Amino acid sequence: MPVLSIAKVQPIKVRAQTVVIEEQKGQSTYTGDASMVQGSLILAGEKIQLFTHQTKLTKVIVEGRKKRRAHYQQNQPNQPDFIKATAKKIVYLIDKKIMRLSGKAQLTQGADSFSGDTLEYDIKQDRVIIKQSEDNTQKVRFNIKL
Repeated sequence: MPVLSIAKVQPIKVRAQTVVIEEQKGQSTYTGDASMVQGSLILAGEKIQLFTHQTKLTKVIVEGRKKRRAHYQQNQPNQPDFIKATAKKIVYLIDKKIMRLSGKAQLTQGADSFSGDTLEYDIKQDRVIIKQSEDNTQKVRFNIKL
């Protein structure tokens, strides 16, 4: 089972065209072809927001744009493949170990893939919840290899 965590020992490397750091709010915003790397964790999009509480990273929001969706990738312990996800918006709640994807969401874990308008991945429970779009234009799709 993948463990998605932001380890304290590994530095966070962020790249972007514009950076706004608001220490009082515990928030920093990176825009313009932004990317964040920490160990095997890679997040990329047009905009990345990092939220902290008492110097601890609590939440990451990644937003894509029309032609390039937000992207997430991280190594899976004991498996040869990375877990990968794309969506218009990715919200990663670090303490709860939950990743929420919205807008043409897609998650790939090894040979298994899931897609829908919204997708929630509960890392602790290894549970995926997928929903179709409200206007029924994007149905839920999944491919599981047993």
